Amino acid sequence: MTDTLRPPTPASAADAPPAPVAVPGDPQKLKRSIGVVGGTLLTLSCVTPASTLFVVVPDLFSSLGTATALTIAIGSLLCVGVAFCYSELGTLIPSAGGEYAMVSTMAGRLAGWLVFVLSLLVVMIVPPVIAMGTADYLAPVLDLDPAYAGAGVMILATLAGLLDLRANAWITGIFLVLEVIAAGVVAVLGFAHAERGAGSLVDLSVAGSGPGGVDTVTAMLIVSGLAIALFVTQGFSTAVYLSEELENPRRNVARTVLATLAISSVIILVPVIAITMGAKSLTALTEGDISAMVTAWSNSAVGTFVSLCVALAIINAGIVMVIQNSRVLFASARDKAWPAPVNKALSKLGASGAPWVATLLVGVPGALLCFVNLDTLYGVTGVSVTGMYLLVAVAALLARRGGHGHRSAWRMPLWPAVPVVLIAVLAYVLSRQELSYLGWTGGIVVAATLYFVLYLRPRRETRWLVSVPEE
Repeated sequence: MTDTLRPPTPASAADAPPAPVAVPGDPQKLKRSIGVVGGTLLTLSCVTPASTLFVVVPDLFSSLGTATALTIAIGSLLCVGVAFCYSELGTLIPSAGGEYAMVSTMAGRLAGWLVFVLSLLVVMIVPPVIAMGTADYLAPVLDLDPAYAGAGVMILATLAGLLDLRANAWITGIFLVLEVIAAGVVAVLGFAHAERGAGSLVDLSVAGSGPGGVDTVTAMLIVSGLAIALFVTQGFSTAVYLSEELENPRRNVARTVLATLAISSVIILVPVIAITMGAKSLTALTEGDISAMVTAWSNSAVGTFVSLCVALAIINAGIVMVIQNSRVLFASARDKAWPAPVNKALSKLGASGAPWVATLLVGVPGALLCFVNLDTLYGVTGVSVTGMYLLVAVAALLARRGGHGHRSAWRMPLWPAVPVVLIAVLAYVLSRQELSYLGWTGGIVVAATLYFVLYLRPRRETRWLVSVPEE
C-alpha cells in the first residue's frame, strides 16, 4: 500500500479513459522538451567534472595524498550500484521530485519526506561550495574575495536559470566542452611530467609530521573520505530530476544516468591519477594547488587558460544546479509539502516554462551561503549525500514488491544484492563521519521529522500528496 498518487493503468485499450482535460487547479506539468543528448549535456554539466576536479578534489589531496585516486575509484564503484538504483526507480517514477518521489512511492511518506530534506540540503549547499572556487581560478586576471565571487556566480546562475531549458542545454554544452578540454590538458601535462610510477597510487602517503615528513593514510581515513568521494560524481542523479522534461523517460533516464556516471568518472579520475604521478613532491600534491602544478609543467599562459576554463566550468555548474534544484522545490509545492500560499508561489511557471519563484529561492539563499565556513558545508554535504543514497537504496530494495514488480521499467542486474550491499556500506561510511557534521545534519532531520509529525501527517489528505505525472 502506498500513499503516492498515480494515474491508474487501464486493463486494455477499451478500458482506457479519455484524454485528460486540463482544468484550473490541476497540478502543473513541466514540458517534455529535451532528448537524451540534451539531458546528458545538462546532467554532465551538473556533475561538472572539471570544477569538481579543481575545487573539491584538492581538499581530498590535502587529507589523503596519494590515496586520493584510490578513494575516488572506490567511490565511483559504489556509485555504479547507486546509479542502478536511480535508473530503475527513475524509470518507474519519472518525476521532477527525484529522490523524494521515488522513496515516497516505495517506502512511504515519512521516508520520502526525509530524503527530500536531505536532497534539499545537498541542492542548497553544493552550488555555493562550487561557486566559491571561482576566485582562485580568476586570480590570473582578477583578484576577488572567494565569498563575493561565489555570490556573484550564484546570482548569474539564477538569472540564467530563468531561461528556457533548451537554451540552457546549449549554453551548458558549450561550457562543458571547455571544462573537458581543461581536464584533458591537466591529464596530458601530468602524465608527461610524471615524477613517480603507477605504484604511487597505492602507496597511501600524505605530507605530514611523520618520518621524512610523510604520514601513512589509514583505511579508516579512506572510509571517512568516501563521503566526499561520493559527492565528487553526485550530479549523475540530475537525469532523474529532469525525467519529467526528458522525452521517452522509460528509456532515456537510465541511459543518461549510467552514461553520465561513466563519462564523469573518467573525466575526473584520469586527471587525478595524472596529478598524483606528476606532482613534483608529496608536499606539492598535498597542498593541492593544481593551477600552480599546471604552470610548473608548462608556462603561465597555459596555466591561465586552464584557470579560465575552470572558472567557466564553475559558472556552468551553477547554472545547471540552479535548474535542477528549482525543479525539486517546484515538485514539492505541486505535491503540497508547504502551507497553501507557499505552494502557490513555488508552483508558478514563467513565460519560458521555468518555475521562476522556486529558481529565485534556490539562487538567492545560495548566494548567502557563500559566506558560511567552507569545511562545515563540505561536511554536511558529505553526510547528506551518503544518507540520501542510503534511503534510495532502501527504496530500490522495495521496488519490485506488489504491482511495481510487473510495471514496465529498466531493471538493474544483481537485484537484490546491489541495494543490500549498498545499504551496509553506506551505513558504515556514515558511522565514520565527524560527530559535528553528523550533529548538524541529524538536527535538521529531527526538525524535519517534527514538521512531518505535527503538520504533514495530520493533514495527510491535503498535504504531501506525492504525485507521479503521466508520460
